[in-house]
Amino acid sequence: MTTPAEDLLDRAAAAALSLAADRPWPQIALRDIAVAAGAPFAELYVKADSKAKVLAHLSLRFDQAALNADAGEGAAAHDRLFDAAMARVEAMEPHRHALIAISKSEGLPRAAVRFPKTARAILEAAGIEATPVRLAAMTAVWARTLQVWRDDEGALNRTMAELDKRLKQMAEQLAKVGAGF
Repeated sequence: MTTPAEDLLDRAAAAALSLAADRPWPQIALRDIAVAAGAPFAELYVKADSKAKVLAHLSLRFDQAALNADAGEGAAAHDRLFDAAMARVEAMEPHRHALIAISKSEGLPRAAVRFPKTARAILEAAGIEATPVRLAAMTAVWARTLQVWRDDEGALNRTMAELDKRLKQMAEQLAKVGAGF
């Protein structure tokens, strides 16, 4: 069950995506998001005083898709990681245009701030402890996967191939430094 605050943030996140699909992100104000969400501005402001906080909530909701992924009993670590990451990508896919527009207008440094949190969610969803070295490695894998996803329209074949390749490389590199799983 969601709390009223979560419901408000969910509506704001959906409104932000809808607005970003139609208008450039820099031209959208937090007040516009509140109006589109059907929420009093002051109420939204108390929960999220910036567009960045609305995006952080949106990212958390996409992370939940990874956390809810189920690779199946006894699946290999690679498969569990792959399934969790792809669950997140698939949750993002219906909002591709808006997410890409937001990301381009934000710039990589601002968007990348959320990558470690997503990497942690993917690792934890796969039942792998998010040690600092694993977290750094998974963050790099996630960043590269997103880069390919942005240009991979259709069946996500390139995204899946890139994720698979990067996860294998990550496992090999982590094993070399004694941080494997």
